[in-house]
Amino acid sequence: MKIPDIIIAIDGCSSTGKSSFAKLLAGKLSFLYLDSGALYRGVTLFAQEQGLISKDNAISDCLRGRLSELDLHFDGQGRTCIGDRCVEKEIRSMEVSSQVSPISALAYVREFVDARLHAFAAHGRVVMDGRDIGTAVFPDAEFKIFMTASEEVRAQRRFDELVSKGENPKIEDVLANLRERDYIDSHRETHPLCRAADAFELDNSEMTFGEELAWAIGVLQGKFNVL
Repeated sequence: MKIPDIIIAIDGCSSTGKSSFAKLLAGKLSFLYLDSGALYRGVTLFAQEQGLISKDNAISDCLRGRLSELDLHFDGQGRTCIGDRCVEKEIRSMEVSSQVSPISALAYVREFVDARLHAFAAHGRVVMDGRDIGTAVFPDAEFKIFMTASEEVRAQRRFDELVSKGENPKIEDVLANLRERDYIDSHRETHPLCRAADAFELDNSEMTFGEELAWAIGVLQGKFNVL
């Protein structure tokens, strides 16, 4: 199947499986996969390690000036790195999850991340997932998907992910964090989470990754008239 050199934008709420699905789709199409959420998590980890977030979750204004020294990027395997250090495990922790939404709501943080995404996607043939890829970062993306799933399903997915990584979360804490992130993401002043008018909606509450991939390929074939 020959797909043009397009940008595929995948948006949606937290724990809808956007990243896993985007990786599968990118692999199927031989596209480059970019995880925008990982970059926001990387900024959050940086702010935590530099002591720029107080105990009451207040974010220091110093973060704006410190971003210029943050070498945040993906390595050759698509892993998130700060300098020479792979931080994939650290950025997926509950500690980072609890503070990533306030960090990502900051306009200057979004500008920092957007600049990196635009550089990575300069030649197309990329799949990106996040909260505002199709509405703000790449509003002209040729193919957009907005992913949804029920709160209960999303909370269970996130709980299982944390347990598999050796953490010991409480399902009620995971659900509360998910609801808080949904509220912050959809009510932030800068580029709130919403479905783009031209995005195809995918409710994957009861779908396997294989079924999601088959759905996406079918929509792509119809949209671009390819086999």
